Amino acid sequence: MRIVLLGAPGSGKGTQAKKLMADKNIPQVSTGDMLREAVATGTRFGLKAKSIMEAGNLVPDDIVLGIISERLSQPDAQDGFILDGFPRTTQQALDLEELLDQMGTPLDTAVLLDVDFDILMKRLTGRRTCSLTGRLLNVYFSSQDELDECTDAGGELVQREDDNEETIGNRLAVYRERTEPLIAFYKEREKLTTIDAEGGIDVVYERLLESLE
Repeated sequence: MRIVLLGAPGSGKGTQAKKLMADKNIPQVSTGDMLREAVATGTRFGLKAKSIMEAGNLVPDDIVLGIISERLSQPDAQDGFILDGFPRTTQQALDLEELLDQMGTPLDTAVLLDVDFDILMKRLTGRRTCSLTGRLLNVYFSSQDELDECTDAGGELVQREDDNEETIGNRLAVYRERTEPLIAFYKEREKLTTIDAEGGIDVVYERLLESLE
């Protein structure tokens, strides 16, 4: 099972990838984690990325692809992988397609976790962490009892600085402009699977499993 997870920020890609990884025993290949690991272990492409990152610059696509190639060559990825956070642009999708063809491991499907943008805004701007327990809550979706449990015990519902409406709006606008075209890209190749990602984590996961069978 070789899949790319698509979806806007807040659609639940990371959460669903972790559940799938545990169930199917295949690695979740997250671009950020992969970059940090390649730099830490000093791989050929990791060393190239390190100097670029230390200079405060974005790592170019060819080096990211090299790191993906190194990662997918490892034994735990031989039976499949879940790509999360890459590709983000049509050019990256073309480059990835070429790389996977060269490796003889073409993609099975790209799964789009589809969520209405109004719900995404509420998921992201409504996130709060209980200062006492560290539990993640949401002022729109958590029950009043769950919210009261934190505050009644003397805790505060803390919002991350970057979870404000302006920042979230910008992130969603960048997604729409750069990443949303991937939906058409994979549709044209008859590799797109779309699932309704609104609802509880387990409900969405059941839909994901059904779509992959």
